[in-house]
Amino acid sequence: MTTILVTGGTGTLGRVVTERLRSAGHEVRTLSRHSQPYAVDLREGTGLDAAVEGVEVVVHCASTPRGGDEQAARHLIEAARKAGVAHLVYISIVGVDRVPLGYYKAKLAVERLIEESGLGWTVLRTTQFHDLVLRLLDTAAKLPVLVSPSGVSDQPIDVGEVADRLAELATAPPAGRVADMGGPEVRAFTDLARAYLRATGRRRPVLPVRLAGKTYRALRAGGHLAPERAVGKGTFEEFLARR
Repeated sequence: MTTILVTGGTGTLGRVVTERLRSAGHEVRTLSRHSQPYAVDLREGTGLDAAVEGVEVVVHCASTPRGGDEQAARHLIEAARKAGVAHLVYISIVGVDRVPLGYYKAKLAVERLIEESGLGWTVLRTTQFHDLVLRLLDTAAKLPVLVSPSGVSDQPIDVGEVADRLAELATAPPAGRVADMGGPEVRAFTDLARAYLRATGRRRPVLPVRLAGKTYRALRAGGHLAPERAVGKGTFEEFLARR
């Protein structure tokens, strides 16, 4: 049995990773801002040393597009070093080195901090989760017309499949940057939008809109996709049917 700390352990991914590891018989500590007894804001770091004490592996799932990921990673790495953590596993995103989005730049910076940390490390990049696509479409569908970025595709993947892979990596030796995980299909975002409307019974015209800027150009070029690593199984329609 291994003692494993999962940061962001109550989030979309962290919750499932925690379930997988516990079902495999490991002792798992769940760290989040409000999860007792390890309620820690990684951006501040208070209480982190106690959470990491005696831990052999850290699975770092905590992340926010609102900023602070780099500061959080520095605190986590420092605490992991002091505690003698043997393995730090980090979940990242396909395209963080190709799409000039602020959040992606922060994820790439965290990757580099981990690589240079002196700890044993593993980094897994995946395409976006079905859950994120659903949240985006839920928001877009509040308007009478569902606006979609023209010429942009996505390759969503099931969060449970990513959790399975992270649990596997957490219980294996450090592996560095491992092969990316992509969803089973590369789909035009307008196609995903129509699948969403069919599944939810909503009637909206889908309006493709051409946007401007470097980020949009990188997305149109598929910088966030991994068609050569389409290893996921669950489709967006199957995800919607379960929801």
